[in-house]
Amino acid sequence: MFTIEHEFDATVVTLVDDGEIPLKEDVTINAFASQVTIEQLDPRTETVMRITLSNAQLRDLQAALDLPEGSYMFEGKTP
Repeated sequence: MFTIEHEFDATVVTLVDDGEIPLKEDVTINAFASQVTIEQLDPRTETVMRITLSNAQLRDLQAALDLPEGSYMFEGKTP
């Protein structure tokens, strides 16, 4: 299950684990104009862990999900 909310400065997507037990904590993705943050609560420390990706890193991740093993670099214009 997931939710999508449009805030003033970001689109917020929350991924809720509705799979098999044990369930993982919700993942929140904040898409801003210049970056994307991914957040998840660490239940051991009760702190929110955050990863920040640039738009270029997000583009690379998207491409990597559809490619075989290897090393890749975009050339020319950004897709």
